[in-house]
Amino acid sequence: MKFKPLGDRVVIKALEEGESQVGGIIIPDTAKEKPSKGEVVAVGPGRRKKTGEHIPMEVAAGDKVLYGKYSGNEIDVEGQKLLILHEDEILAKI
Repeated sequence: MKFKPLGDRVVIKALEEGESQVGGIIIPDTAKEKPSKGEVVAVGPGRRKKTGEHIPMEVAAGDKVLYGKYSGNEIDVEGQKLLILHEDEILAKI
């Protein structure tokens, strides 16, 4: 399924951090922190100023980014978990 986000929205696939053990204790999935690093899968066309002038997006598909742990909305597309968020919720490109 192909889809294109609207406005200044970005679709991100979270990059999983490696499995870590602290002092031999395995942390269950429910206690792990949400990933805050991902790869941009799709971007919208960008937003517009009140004058109608188009503001281009600063990220593109394939970019690796950092985002807030509680940003965006999780969706499930064809069994793949993705995150949709506004461009201003992205903290940095890696």
